[in-house]
Amino acid sequence: MTAVAEKVRLDKWLWAARFFKTRALAKQAIEGGKIEFNGTSCKSSKLAEVGAMLKIPTGWDIKTVEILIVSDQRKGAPEAQLLYKETEDSIKKRMLEAEKRKLMRSDAPDHRPNKKDRRMIHRFKRIETE
Repeated sequence: MTAVAEKVRLDKWLWAARFFKTRALAKQAIEGGKIEFNGTSCKSSKLAEVGAMLKIPTGWDIKTVEILIVSDQRKGAPEAQLLYKETEDSIKKRMLEAEKRKLMRSDAPDHRPNKKDRRMIHRFKRIETE
């Protein structure tokens, strides 16, 4: 990675590491208290440090990552993944939560009821109310 910088704002590092699509979204997440820097909330102007631990919400999950390289340039995804390392506990927890969500998924029908299905539903409801 060629673009190694000494001082980089946290919002810019999160953008360069591809956790957020824009710096504005990264700044909004930090100021909203969603990002933890070494266990505490911080400002978007906080300088990213090598070895710092971050908790970053990504969709349903929360990733706990350690900063390995401080960079201010956004590169491709494979290069961006070299900027940080996710902890083993974080990976295990995310896998467990994904498995729970998978098990909790309801068995929803794969199609809308057709005319015959609707008639059967109406008959069932009529019998139930009588």
